[in-house]
Amino acid sequence: MLHPFFEGIIIGLTLAVMLGPAVFALLQTSIHRGTKPGIILALGIALSDLTVLVMSSLGAAQLLTDGKRSLIVGLIGGSILIIFGIVTFTRKVQIEDPGNLLEPKRVPGPLTYIVKGFFLNIANPFVWFLWFSIMMGVSGTYGSERSSLSALIGGAVLTIFSTDVLKVLIASQIKRYLTPKILNLFNHAVGLLLVIFGIILIVRSTITF
Repeated sequence: MLHPFFEGIIIGLTLAVMLGPAVFALLQTSIHRGTKPGIILALGIALSDLTVLVMSSLGAAQLLTDGKRSLIVGLIGGSILIIFGIVTFTRKVQIEDPGNLLEPKRVPGPLTYIVKGFFLNIANPFVWFLWFSIMMGVSGTYGSERSSLSALIGGAVLTIFSTDVLKVLIASQIKRYLTPKILNLFNHAVGLLLVIFGIILIVRSTITF
């Protein structure tokens, strides 16, 4: 049997190829803002995964099995994604004027990107169901072995964060080949996808209620 840490790495690599609203926001931020904001956003996503995993291990995700609470979570999560989507869709790429480089430029702080990454990921009920299902599966293997569960969680979160950083670096490298028109189209596409994700969450939560 694999060591729990390496099992977590395998789980992390499997989840790294899955596309979701947080991934699209990660790529959009990396292309639009650069490497450092993208990595900070990835840190926020990793912190949210860690939070969900810890809460799932404590059984808090069972709240989602309750119809009324699941509806509330779905409505709130869907609304957050829609708001982020609208903001992203309406954001315009501005070309910097070399003559105005000395003028102060308002740039979001690190906390802004951490909070954005955290809530974009944690607002998605699918993340809760996914991690809760994984924790249910591994708990049958490791039972109450907290050290083994901690190693697995650490391996999974570290792998997801590492792959997200790799995505950031790749996105930042291709930025130089993108024109403002393409960047604006990319913003529109990401914003539209976030809105669609949000609507789907709300519809699914309403239907299953």
